[in-house]
Parts: sequence; C-alpha cells; structure tokens
Amino acid sequence: MQYGWNVSILCRVLNFETVRRNLGRERLERAVDDVVEGVLSASLPLAIVSHGRGLLEFSGRRQDFDAALDVVHAVRAQVLAGEQSLALPARIDFEFGMAAGPEGECDPLQLVEAAEAALARAREEGGLATIDLSRDDRVVDRLMLIHDLPRAIELGEMVLHYQPKVHVRRQAVASAEALVRWNHPVRGLILPGDFIAAAEQSGQIAPLTLWTLRQVIADQQAMAAAGHDLPLFLNISGMLLADSDFVREACAIITAHPQARLGFEITETAVIRDPECAIRHLQQFADHGVALAIDDYGAGLSSLAYLKQLPAKELKIDKMFITQLTSSHRDPLIVRSTIDLAHALEMEVTAEGVETPAALALLSVMGCDLVQGYLISRPVPLPALIAYLGEQERLAETLSSKPMFLRSEGFWKRV
Repeated sequence: MQYGWNVSILCRVLNFETVRRNLGRERLERAVDDVVEGVLSASLPLAIVSHGRGLLEFSGRRQDFDAALDVVHAVRAQVLAGEQSLALPARIDFEFGMAAGPEGECDPLQLVEAAEAALARAREEGGLATIDLSRDDRVVDRLMLIHDLPRAIELGEMVLHYQPKVHVRRQAVASAEALVRWNHPVRGLILPGDFIAAAEQSGQIAPLTLWTLRQVIADQQAMAAAGHDLPLFLNISGMLLADSDFVREACAIITAHPQARLGFEITETAVIRDPECAIRHLQQFADHGVALAIDDYGAGLSSLAYLKQLPAKELKIDKMFITQLTSSHRDPLIVRSTIDLAHALEMEVTAEGVETPAALALLSVMGCDLVQGYLISRPVPLPALIAYLGEQERLAETLSSKPMFLRSEGFWKRV
C-alpha cells in the first residue's frame, strides 16, 4: 500500500496550568507520559516527535486524507481513554490539531505550522480541528491578504514568536530569532509562507518589517526587565535591501533606541539581486551596531565573491543540509567545509533545523558555534520564551557539571 501523505498531529493539555496546581508538576508529567505510552502501545501508525509542557506531537504517513482522519480520531480516543483510566482527582482536558498533505506538496515546517493552525481552532470545533493541505478551498486568497494587511498591521493582528539559538560550547541561549505570525479575525492563524509573499507583492513588506523592528525592541526591553538581555534577530526581505527609504527609517528607529541589541538575517540570494546596493545598505546597518547574519546559506546560488564583501558576523547553514546530516555521505562534507570557510572569514556558524541529539553531537564535533531547531525549541510567544530562559538558567545552576544537551533532550522541547 502506498503511503504518500505526511501527517502531523498535535495534542495539547487544555487546562495545563490548572491541573498542575492540583496534581503537582511531577504527577502531571507522569500522567502525560502514561497517556503517551498508551498511544504508542496501541500500535497506531505514528511516531512520537516530542512531548513536554502539555504539548504532544506525533507524525506519520498514510495513503490519503481520509486515512489520516482515521488516525487522528484513533489517537484522540486512545488519549481520552488513557486519561480516564488514570482516575486522577483532577481531569486533564485535551484538544487536537491535525494537518496532512501529499508528499512533495508541503515541507515539514509547513505541515507542522498547519497543524498548529488547526490546533488554534480546535476549541471552537469541539476539541479537534484538521487541515487538508491539498484542498483548493484551504488555500489562502492572496488578494484577500493584500486587502487586509494594512488593517492587520494597524490593529495589532500581527504577533511575534521567538526561536532561541543556543551556543554549543557555552551551553547557553545566545540569541533568538523573531518570526511573525498573523492572527486573522476570520481565518485564524495564517502562516508566514502565505502572507509574506502577499506583503512583498502589495508593497506592505516595509511597513510590516518596521512594525516588527519596533515590536522586537519593545520585547527586548521586556526581556531585559525580566533579567534576560539577549540579542534578537529579525528577517529582512531582499526587496528591502534596495529600498533607501526603508533603510533610512530603520536606521532612525535603531538610533532612537541605542540600548537595543539587534540582528538582521538576510538571504544570500537577496544580496545577489543587486549586490552593490545591498552591500552599501548592509554596511549602514552594521555601522548602526546591527549584527548581520546570512540566512539559508547553501539554498541559493552561493557566491564567495559576495560573501567576502558582506559585513556579516554570522552564517546560517540551511536546514536541508542539517536534517539529513547523520544519514547522508555528502551533507557532512558540505557542512564541515562551510564551517571551516565561515571561521576563516571570522564568522560564527549557526546550524538551522537541528532536530536530533545525533545531529547536535556531530555539529559539536565539527566546530559549529550555534544551533537552532526543534531539538532546542519551536518558535514560542515572548512570555514562553522568558519562562524558557528562566528554567534553562536554573537548570544550568543546579547541573553545571553535566553537558546540558546530552542530559535532557525533553527539556529543550518543553515550552
């Protein structure tokens, strides 16, 4: 039987904080572990990707969307039955989000973000929501997005999630990347892959990025007040590197906040479009104290001629070289040579898409400086990031003699 559809299922404890107060953290975590074991022992065609802090993630492959629906209903039945069998003094309530799409038509990140969007709607749909990524009526209308974007920016429908980057040798969070999300009042959570292109097409990418810049500065101030002073990075569209008005306004915002510790991530292909203009504007950002990172390195047409001219301090290896790092013969050679090249150019190297302890261990041996990916944490809202940083620091204080990454894989996925 052909299994040509990828499936992502998210299960969240709806009343996590309430049950934790009633049962205690350890007992709640044991209960969730028991529920997971019940699902896995039911011989369902799924694997557990991660679980922690009230969120379970399963993945699998089925032959079509109807088969994926059968699986998520079976998971839901197993989870609810498992919770009832524990006979706890406080009931644990769950909600479920599932996304499925044909292999080749959606990448893993798009699939899991669609599952997150389904999970966000689950409460309104009786505790279970699903998304079929192959259906035309699920495709977001580009014209609608273009029409709604100015209002969305003005009314605060945009929100930022943050994904931390961890320094391998220091075993500490070194910075975080800001990723924008759109909470549409009608359509719910809209994925960046849908609305960023609409923003570029409609000329709204500059206002959206300037909003992001201001919000990142405000969030950084909130983090500093909570005791966490970290650089925050945001993505800059290639279109904006040729926009003198945007560069001038962005530099004015940065100048007005001299305490801000900011970084811009730009793709190598964005520079190649108009290298003279891009390099000139990037140098302006660098002169204003902005750290520059080359994003998705290796995914486009790499050019050493441009690379050596950029005032960048960080190079991010594209995740397509990292996800197959331990199962490919060529990817380790490419990654190792890229790390050596970047170090020769006095840049730090970040590996994106780190999802397994084995990949992390190999990157550490290769001399990679920073890692980012689901093994560390998925993108989370600011309050969750602050909680994550506090927990990470407490763990470092109590277990400073042990390697943090090798000690507790689940810790990095908890938030």
